[in-house]
This record gives sequence, structure tokens and C-alpha cells, in this order.
Amino acid sequence: MKKKNSRPELDSYDRKILRELQRDAGLTNQVLAERISLSPSPCLRRVQALEESGVIRKRVALLDAEKLGLELTALIRISMDRHTPERFGHFEGQIRLFPEIQECYLITGQEADYLVKAVVRDMVHFQEFLLGRLTRIEGVTGVHSSFVLRRVVDSTELSVE
Repeated sequence: MKKKNSRPELDSYDRKILRELQRDAGLTNQVLAERISLSPSPCLRRVQALEESGVIRKRVALLDAEKLGLELTALIRISMDRHTPERFGHFEGQIRLFPEIQECYLITGQEADYLVKAVVRDMVHFQEFLLGRLTRIEGVTGVHSSFVLRRVVDSTELSVE
């Protein structure tokens, strides 16, 4: 793997490593090396290089929300009163403190400024979250929520082609 213009150049082994680790980040180096047909030492060096370059940001365990009693996923569009770096910075600092938030995006092309994904126990929890915390962030002027009925595609894997 060579760096080129701050974006690492990935070869076929690097891509195989990334595919396998996206499917199961808990693989031992030995198993990973076997799956990509490479000996363990060069495999480990490649994984370390992918981590050092930032291509692999971190390894995590993905949990089943429903088995944890978190059965409601809300997609929330949030509008702000002013479009200033200070206002956005304050909002973003506050939203990071809420454990219900899985994702938050500053967006364009919509009537909203942010799109947020929140996972909560139920509608009562959502109401407490929305009215008790989210709408109380200074600058929030509008909130429009939609609820997920079914996950059609639910993946964390990125294309490495």
C-alpha cells in the first residue's frame, strides 16, 4: 500500500483485508491471513499500515438494537434559526452528548439544516428525548420526524473496489 496524494493506493490484498474486516472485525490475524491467502506476518503489516494511514479508523462490535430494547429508529430533520459557525458549533457540541443519536449530518438541498438518526426504546422515550432535550438546544426552530418501519438495507460496509 503506497500513499499517493494523501489517499493510500490499495492493492488486491489490501482490498481483501478491508472486505473481510468489514464483515468481521474480530478475526484473528491467523484467520484473516488464511482467508486472503497471505502469510500472517505480511498480513499483519498490511493491517497495521491500513490503520496507520487512517483507512481503518477503528474496529467495533455492532449491537442488535432490538435485543437491547431499542425498538424505534427516528430520522429527524432539524432546522436552525441562524446559519453561523457559532450556532452550528453549539448545536453539534450538544448533539454529541445524546446517546440516542447514532448519526448526525449537516445537509443541503432540504428545508432542514441537519439530518439525525436516533434510536430509542419506544414512542414515550422519543417524546421525552425530543421535547426534553433536542428541541431545547438553542437555535433549533423546526423538527420533523419520520420513523423507520423496516430496514431494507442495513450495512456498515463500504465498497472497496
